[in-house]
Amino acid sequence: MQKYYKYILILASFLCISHGYSEELRFKYAKGDSYRILSTVKQNVIVNGKYNHSAEIVNRISVEIIDINEDGWGEHQARFMTSETAVKGLNEKEFTWGQEYESLFWISPLGEYSVSDEYYMPTTRNVPLFPTRNLNPNEGWEGEGLEVHDLREVFGIEKPYIIPFKARYIYKGEIEIDGKKLQEIAVFYTLDYANPVPKKEEFSKNDQIIDFPFHTSGNFEQTIYFDAELGAMHSYKENFKILIKTALGNTYEFSGFAESEISELKKVPQKTVEDAIKNLDLENTSVVQDERGLTITIENIQFLADSAILLAKEKEKLIKLAEILKDFPNNDLLISGHTALAGSEAARLKLSKERAQAVANFLVSIGLKDAYHIFTQGFGAEKPIAPNETEAGKAKNRRVEITILEN
Repeated sequence: MQKYYKYILILASFLCISHGYSEELRFKYAKGDSYRILSTVKQNVIVNGKYNHSAEIVNRISVEIIDINEDGWGEHQARFMTSETAVKGLNEKEFTWGQEYESLFWISPLGEYSVSDEYYMPTTRNVPLFPTRNLNPNEGWEGEGLEVHDLREVFGIEKPYIIPFKARYIYKGEIEIDGKKLQEIAVFYTLDYANPVPKKEEFSKNDQIIDFPFHTSGNFEQTIYFDAELGAMHSYKENFKILIKTALGNTYEFSGFAESEISELKKVPQKTVEDAIKNLDLENTSVVQDERGLTITIENIQFLADSAILLAKEKEKLIKLAEILKDFPNNDLLISGHTALAGSEAARLKLSKERAQAVANFLVSIGLKDAYHIFTQGFGAEKPIAPNETEAGKAKNRRVEITILEN
């Protein structure tokens, strides 16, 4: 059920380069600009009045501005990914690479959205929505917004579930964070939406009624930090509480806190990384550019037999590799595990995931990045790079790939 709100807290305010002074808040876009939003959500889930579980979720959005019209609207090409924690200890978190969505949408200089009905993302639209006038500290205004959610998996609803709301804004004035002058904006909005009863074919399968949301209520309190010099979102934080009542009498309550960081994405020079690998004398290590970014492949990485316990010599190799990776502090990492063709498919998949996570945990332990910026996935033996009929081929296929994400 928690997947229903896995994107609820993605602030749908996308940044680009702009100009202007603090009292005139505007987005302005430059074709070719790209950036990444990383939001973390900590929430409690109560089902039918009883505590169900707590979750920590990371939402990652990569965006590129692909066009600008004559009115200054920017066309955004975006990829959304969510990952939920699996807590293994007090301080150990794991974020596996989750389901992805792609979307195309336009945003005006004031923050108004235009999105085709075929796209479920972004989930929060028209926030913030700036007024046309200049603003003085403590001045307020209102704007219409939308919550848009994907309920296909949870309730079988095969179209975006749209909840309108009215947001209330207060411009708090200029503050300084880490030496940067930012404009602080408080945002408040409530949800109180009775869903129109859908047609039978929209909430039933084989004449069996599927539960669907009947009423959604909630409240949100956000603080937005806007960089007026760049005309861009800097960050935000939010407290939230949402209550969903369904047609069959079930209730789902989500409450918690969210915050985000937004950073510009930069391309990683392949030759620079290749030269660094050569200088560090890293054997069986190659570099290739792909659609996600720059991928470093470590072949025949050694673990204890049938386990995800790294051998000491492999840790030394990863320490050397970290010297290269630390030069890209704003780029997240995606670590992919692969196995040779041995054992059952389920065992191979499990082992590949565990080995990818072992590499991620080690990189976190040496301080390269925190767990919120390293994602993992496992493929088992699905993607061999050499025949599995020979020991040499199997050695190549037992590998870990580290992608420096560029989108």
